[in-house]
Amino acid sequence: MKILSWNVNGIRAAHKKGFADWLTSENADIVCVQETKAYLEQFPQDIRYIKGYDLYASSAEKKGYSGVAIWAKDKPKALNTSLSCKRFDEEGRVIHLEFKEFDLFNIYFPNGGASNERLRFKLDFYDTVLRILIKLKNKKKHMIVCGDVNTAHKEIDLARPAENQDSSGFLLIEREWIDNLLSNGFVDTFRIFNQKGENYSWWDYKTSARDRNVGWRIDYFFVNESLKKKVKKAFIQKDVLGSDHCPVGIEIKF
Repeated sequence: MKILSWNVNGIRAAHKKGFADWLTSENADIVCVQETKAYLEQFPQDIRYIKGYDLYASSAEKKGYSGVAIWAKDKPKALNTSLSCKRFDEEGRVIHLEFKEFDLFNIYFPNGGASNERLRFKLDFYDTVLRILIKLKNKKKHMIVCGDVNTAHKEIDLARPAENQDSSGFLLIEREWIDNLLSNGFVDTFRIFNQKGENYSWWDYKTSARDRNVGWRIDYFFVNESLKKKVKKAFIQKDVLGSDHCPVGIEIKF
């Protein structure tokens, strides 16, 4: 089974840059996207209805903001888009699909860089998600969590760690959340297979950082320990264009 995740930075913008061709050519079992910036009815027709897939989406109340979506070949047993918290739910940041073999979370975590209030919002969102994940894991669920976490975990995960010690996305308190996730029985799948630096998933558009590979690895696939041995591959599709992020993915055998 191949599962992909991509912050598309606007599904309509990505569509104009070849998203539909990428999606169909990959032929993945599940494709998760973040930052769709559109209501479901605003998705281009040719990606709303793709043969062999069902589309699930959660949109922000605010127009042109946030949003997540999943294309899946198999129908889930259950769908949930709520964290049971209005201030989080109104931003359309989560889709939780329950399949026979596993639970899948596609999450667009908040960016905390705009203000102290948004950093607090991000940290509260982190805490809420962690509580939910631990609760489900304790029910002996197989779990896959993917999306744009908006934080680089270690110095190896960004090109210029020293210059960004005080920047949201690399603050110690943000990085500690990933530490907590891992200490509670989850695994960063990319690091199972690759311990090298210079592997990034986001580059700043404004400074043409992608041309120089001055990037951050802020897009992840996490699985709980019960699934670790079933993950056969984890990868970053750094050559796929169309967004300031690139897709990341895993291959897993049940």
